[in-house]
Amino acid sequence: MQLKILVTGGAGFIGSAVVRHAVRQGHAVVNLDALTYAACLDNVASVSNDPGYSFEQVDIRDRAALDAVFAKHAPDAVMHLAAESHVDRSIDGPGDFIETNITGTFNMLEAARAYWETAGRPDSFRFHHISTDEVFGSLGATGQFTEDTPYQPNSPYSASKAASDHLVRAWHETYGLPIVMTNCSNNYGPFHFPEKLVPVVILKALAGQQIPIYGKGDNIRDWLYVEDHADALLTVLDKGQLGRSYNIGGENEATNLELVQMICKILDEKRPADAPYADLITFVADRPGHDMRYAIDPTRMQNELNWRPSVTLEQGLEKTVQWYLDNSDWWQALQQRDGVGTRLGTGKS
Repeated sequence: MQLKILVTGGAGFIGSAVVRHAVRQGHAVVNLDALTYAACLDNVASVSNDPGYSFEQVDIRDRAALDAVFAKHAPDAVMHLAAESHVDRSIDGPGDFIETNITGTFNMLEAARAYWETAGRPDSFRFHHISTDEVFGSLGATGQFTEDTPYQPNSPYSASKAASDHLVRAWHETYGLPIVMTNCSNNYGPFHFPEKLVPVVILKALAGQQIPIYGKGDNIRDWLYVEDHADALLTVLDKGQLGRSYNIGGENEATNLELVQMICKILDEKRPADAPYADLITFVADRPGHDMRYAIDPTRMQNELNWRPSVTLEQGLEKTVQWYLDNSDWWQALQQRDGVGTRLGTGKS
């Protein structure tokens, strides 16, 4: 069934992947984004002329503007991705994360609830809240996060996302708002804003600059290709059980050092330099509260929704590196934005 989907944060990294994927599937999409520092409308240029696509520059902290968007577009579903998401920035300035991720989500829930109730509380409506595995805290050497893992966030970012998850669950239990929730592992892929690890490594290497790795590089993450994530999110929207949460993982664990070495090897093959790119690796002081390991148990996604990622980490990184090599105009235009290329999150005032 074709839907009209309101996507918040649709000019960001994951949000734009959802917008592109949804439009390709034939859905109408309302892209709602405040266009803060990490957003870029070039991310959705490939679908912006589609007759089913529309854009609204709105901040989710503005409740009146949200009400107007719901009234104007009458969406069948909401996919709520708008969020402050960079852990390092949350250490330096947690206030923005509280306002956007908590208060903004509250505003989205209230605007959606008002619209849903005015429409007669249709059973078909869905509010899909997209979150992160970081709300669960840090794992030891073994084990995986399941949907029943207790929350134990360790950074201002993950704490703000944990709070937003709790709000969504409460609005379902208290008011009956039809919701589904997802928590994902680390994403990477095309259009990744150049302050996160994967694009930082690629761009530092291409510039011949030192490639910084926090601590010893032994922190472990489960890596999820963003196009796979977008597919998973739309699968949950379509088939997920009302009131249920789903953990979405890439089934690709790697230490940060292993990941950087993989990227360097791909660059050695695609854009050879005078010396191996791995020679540029340098270890820098760790950030405060750095979680040691994340890993997702994807059993529920597999068994209930018959979904698994389509690419391995090696395949996804090859696609990602090639995309950055082919799209220098995109990332060069973002190099001068606030904070890009500088060390954030030291915890020092």
